[in-house]
Amino acid sequence: MTDIRTAPAPSPPDGGSAPRKAPAAPARRRARGENLAGYLFMSPWIVGFLLLTAGPMLASLYLAFTDYNLFDSPRFVGFENFTEMFSDPRWRKSVEVTTSYVLVGTPLKLAAALAVALLLNKERRGQGFYRAAFYAPSLVGASVSVAIVWRALFSDDAVVDRSLQVFGVHLGGWIGDPDMVIYALVALTVWQFGAPMVIFLAGLQQVPRELYEAAQMDGASAWRRFCSITLPMISPVLFFNLLLETIHSFQIFASAYVVTNSKCGPADAGLVYTCYLYEQGWTNLRMGYASAMAWMLLVSVGLVTAVLFWSQRRWVHYEEDVR
Repeated sequence: MTDIRTAPAPSPPDGGSAPRKAPAAPARRRARGENLAGYLFMSPWIVGFLLLTAGPMLASLYLAFTDYNLFDSPRFVGFENFTEMFSDPRWRKSVEVTTSYVLVGTPLKLAAALAVALLLNKERRGQGFYRAAFYAPSLVGASVSVAIVWRALFSDDAVVDRSLQVFGVHLGGWIGDPDMVIYALVALTVWQFGAPMVIFLAGLQQVPRELYEAAQMDGASAWRRFCSITLPMISPVLFFNLLLETIHSFQIFASAYVVTNSKCGPADAGLVYTCYLYEQGWTNLRMGYASAMAWMLLVSVGLVTAVLFWSQRRWVHYEEDVR
């Protein structure tokens, strides 16, 4: 029988001791260098945030509890500004007007953006021109010049009024009518549907075509395909647009201020929240009260955002939910 002997295991080059690990100091130095480089690149944003955002916010929070008119030193008044706010009829009117504007304007704007995105999602000649043409109003829609043009269009006996009279509709000038001025502001925001339209268009192009082909083979109508395929598949995009446009609608100022000729409309019908805040701060020089209004707006928008995030679990369908 052959004597089989196993070969001895090779010994470590250091004579049997455990293999040495690479020193960690160079890795730590490299990580610190990368972190330092990252902070250096971020430093312009950090400095800007501290000086232009965080600092003014903290100053505004302090002023919200004071009586301050820009000329005398702030006088601490506790929660007096907040309690006065709820007993102020014009503040309640501004909340009512802004809420109406958000509830009417935001859904109409999203509906217009989605409708045009569905039309532009189809392959057709000159598609790039149409997309640019529909997006163009969003580039200039927030400017003061467009708001001035809008005021001229919807004033008494202006183009819109005369055009409606051709069809037998006599509404008069929208800007001077307390019941119609809010709809002039809504029409202006709906006209600026370009930005959400582009986001909707990007979401529509991510929907697999195989789903539509299978639904067509099963005899599903166009409306059925829209409700059962398109809406669920783009629901994350719809939620994103809803969130952005809701927050944006709460912050309406320039267009409302210019369209109503800085008068907030007849009988305060166009008194949106930020216009009243501006009036209190820079016309009445009540910086403490204006700061309290600003923080109330911030808290309100935060609550609405939290509600939207809570509700999205019921109607937004993410890809990982299917797995």
